[in-house]
Amino acid sequence: MRNFILFAFLAGATYLAAQSGPAPAEGTAPAPRKKGGFKRPERPGIKEPGVQSPMADIKPDAVFPVPGVPDWTVVTDDAVWVSNKPKGTVHRMDTRSNTVTANIDVGKQPCSGLAAGFGSIWVPLCGDKALARVSIKDNKLETTIPVGPANTEGGLATSKDAVWMTSDMAGVLSRISPKTNKVEAEIKVPKGSVSCVFGDNAIWVVSNEESVITRVDAKKNKVTDTIPVGPNPRFVTFGAGSIWTLNQGDGTISRVDAKTRKVVATIPAGIPGGGGEISYGEGHVWVTVFQIPITKIDASTNKVVRQWIGAGGDAIRYGHGSVWLSNLREQNVWRLSPPK
Repeated sequence: MRNFILFAFLAGATYLAAQSGPAPAEGTAPAPRKKGGFKRPERPGIKEPGVQSPMADIKPDAVFPVPGVPDWTVVTDDAVWVSNKPKGTVHRMDTRSNTVTANIDVGKQPCSGLAAGFGSIWVPLCGDKALARVSIKDNKLETTIPVGPANTEGGLATSKDAVWMTSDMAGVLSRISPKTNKVEAEIKVPKGSVSCVFGDNAIWVVSNEESVITRVDAKKNKVTDTIPVGPNPRFVTFGAGSIWTLNQGDGTISRVDAKTRKVVATIPAGIPGGGGEISYGEGHVWVTVFQIPITKIDASTNKVVRQWIGAGGDAIRYGHGSVWLSNLREQNVWRLSPPK
């Protein structure tokens, strides 16, 4: 019996060792893994000559210390705002003095984007499953609305008369009135819809699960089009008459013409995997992910023209003639003249 037990133990150990693969060589660090044990995908970027440069080549015009995890940003007339999930705060960064001028408590775990409109900053709260409204004038929390974001990673938008946010992974887009601070409509959209953007009098909703963009008429609260894009889009921006999605499945960028409502370009960028963000400004699309904090795409050619490799990034925005890069792990935000 002892011999049988010993044999079974040795056989089981051999099987487990085979399943886990060979051990790393002595002095070799194991491959980095994401939450859940999945290996972080390689991000080769674009290897064409002259495209890639080290992040060390970039010198920021200003550095804003934000202890915690500075993440999502939004631009207003004289400021850029950044959320801080573990601190439960939003920080106001003055664009004239290049200093943090306000730290505002908003609630538990601000997440999934920021939006500006109607004299306010709108802050999804994952911890409270709610939406916070912050006064731009007073730097104070005005109210908290009992509707939360569909996912921790996404985005919301403002149109001419409403705030829009996906609020259920089953596929719900909520329209919130800034006059009453209440949900005034719920529109059925594809399941797995996590972010949206306003452009050309419509709300464009991205489904990470269905790999589509859905166009919603902002006046009629009605779905008009569903457009297949690249695999697993999550983040979205609007510019140059187009909707641009960051596709996490293969690291491409899809460009959808707002008038024809068709994909007019699929741009290889070599940045697959989770996280990241996308923004438009100065005739270019700006994308960030870990390992490749800045990717610059020329909207006139639909081509990646530059990438910067190294530490930093994971949230990006263009405004006030600058690129704003949230460096989560470094606990700061960079303001950069658009790198050439």
